[in-house]
Amino acid sequence: MAGMEEWDDKDLVMISAIQHYSYCPRQCALIHLEQTFTENIHTIQGRFVHEKVDQPDSVITEGIRYETALPLWSGRLGLIGKGDLVEFHGDIPYPVEYKHGRKKHQIHDELQLCAQAMCLEEMLDCAVPKGAVFYFSSRKRREVLFSPILRQKVEEITLHIRELFKDGQLPPAVADTRCNECSLSESCVPELVGNRSTLKRLTKELFTVNQ
Repeated sequence: MAGMEEWDDKDLVMISAIQHYSYCPRQCALIHLEQTFTENIHTIQGRFVHEKVDQPDSVITEGIRYETALPLWSGRLGLIGKGDLVEFHGDIPYPVEYKHGRKKHQIHDELQLCAQAMCLEEMLDCAVPKGAVFYFSSRKRREVLFSPILRQKVEEITLHIRELFKDGQLPPAVADTRCNECSLSESCVPELVGNRSTLKRLTKELFTVNQ
């Protein structure tokens, strides 16, 4: 892993953390800082979807090489992780990220995929202009172009994550519609942490009961 020796283990950022941070910084901290993880229907579906790409394998079909669970890293950014699937069209890598659910536009998925592409570019010394997100339920791909803006956002989020880990504090809860699909809602308690008035009311009620 060329360039990785410059990083301490504690400063390395998982590629998956970029998706988590983009979705919710508090979720990212709970998973990667406090090692909190619980299951819900979405995580179970996601685990099922990834079963076929979680084992390293290499297959060539009709001139295209397919690599699953490919280790990825960037010595420049201090990123590590793996690609669900990387297709090699000649010498050009084409990363594919697997997601459960139906085809939809989510910047979080695009950022995770772009980070994989940036790792591949550094590892293989080649340009990776695009990739795709594969949605298991609809069996459809959504192609993603790795624009300069998307690449810059990946670098910014990587720095934010590293600062978050150094600080060691949980960000405030968002307490919005994102929480409805998050498997960590019970650990996060966004309805309490994200709503100070509710927390004050419950504290007051508890104090009254104890009188």
